[in-house]
Amino acid sequence: MLITAALRCVRSHRTIPDVATLRPAAGGTIGGMAFELTERTERHLTGDQIAWLTTVTPSGRPAPRPVWFIWDGTAIIVYSLNDGAKLRHIQANDQVAVHFNSSAEGGDVVVINGRAERVADAPVPSQFPGFLDKYAARITQMGHIPQWYDDAYGVALRITPQSAWTIPR
Repeated sequence: MLITAALRCVRSHRTIPDVATLRPAAGGTIGGMAFELTERTERHLTGDQIAWLTTVTPSGRPAPRPVWFIWDGTAIIVYSLNDGAKLRHIQANDQVAVHFNSSAEGGDVVVINGRAERVADAPVPSQFPGFLDKYAARITQMGHIPQWYDDAYGVALRITPQSAWTIPR
């Protein structure tokens, strides 16, 4: 893997990274894009209402979907429709990407890559810490009550970040 990365750098006339400087970030992986919880990333994880979850279909096609999410301090929690296609996608391939809307000028980009898994013992969404604080008003604006969301979006997914990249403002 390192040789392949070095060849890509040589072909693109970039500097080859020093192997000694490649250290895993907290919860991350060794490599050029380990996960590091930067201020920018944390701002999106705690402040944004919508993220884009991209799964991969069994035929290999990317499938981005807007999702509501909660950052629990170590993972991104998403509640899926009980029969959502993303559940089948993740069952076949647990590699996912989560990204947030950029600024109007195309900056402030954050993309997180990770692994997704079902959380069998998760509470219903309305009982998950912070969920109603973040989304109760939206549920009401849609003409529903939290029980509706609990019933329709009952499958919890935990996305464990492995790497991330950003583009500044």
